[in-house]
Amino acid sequence: MAELVGPRLYSCCNCRNHVCLHDDVISKAFQGRKGRAFLFSHAMNIVLGPKEDRLLMTGLHTVADIYCSDCREVLGWKYERAYEDSQKYKEGKYILEKSKIIKENWYQF
Repeated sequence: MAELVGPRLYSCCNCRNHVCLHDDVISKAFQGRKGRAFLFSHAMNIVLGPKEDRLLMTGLHTVADIYCSDCREVLGWKYERAYEDSQKYKEGKYILEKSKIIKENWYQF
């Protein structure tokens, strides 16, 4: 059997569904509900909850919770809108809580 190295991924901690690529990490210096969180430019295999205004540490944002598309585990949230100019860079980006994702370094075939 050949062993192929694939892209570094992050998967749901509950069911190992692939949810983000390591190459899409923008920052590892964010705070989630229960600890450290990562900011990603893209996410996959997720379902978005309803949009709601939420007062976060950096001000008021419109966000939608992110759920794993397989097991429905809450993984974080998507920034839909930032009300402060200094926070606009977050719009359309995804926060995934470190405790909810598992790093996957390679695939074996």
